[in-house]
Amino acid sequence: MSPNDDVPRVVPVYAITRGRTRSRGNDLPWESMVTATDGGLAAVPRLQFEQARIIRLCQRPVSVAEVASELGVPLGVARVLVSDLNHDGLLTLHVPETRVNGYPRIEILERLVAGLKAMD
Repeated sequence: MSPNDDVPRVVPVYAITRGRTRSRGNDLPWESMVTATDGGLAAVPRLQFEQARIIRLCQRPVSVAEVASELGVPLGVARVLVSDLNHDGLLTLHVPETRVNGYPRIEILERLVAGLKAMD
């Protein structure tokens, strides 16, 4: 059961991505922020349940990790779904700058931790 639903998930998590572990677009860092586009908001009525839920959630900037948490799915599943929605022009990505070693800057991680603590 996902944390925000009263009804248990009927479809197995792997079926949401059709068994894919890779998206059609670029792989996303979990700390990437995403927001819905105007086209994404207009598309909500024709989207699958999880896709529509992501678009509604992303009316304000949220991280890929928050999407996973809100949907109650593994991070890898959220990354595939978010990347697919971005590939279709329904979400805009805001990928954080990384250091030379590919890891996020410490300031980004500190803001993420502060945001998570504020959710308590």
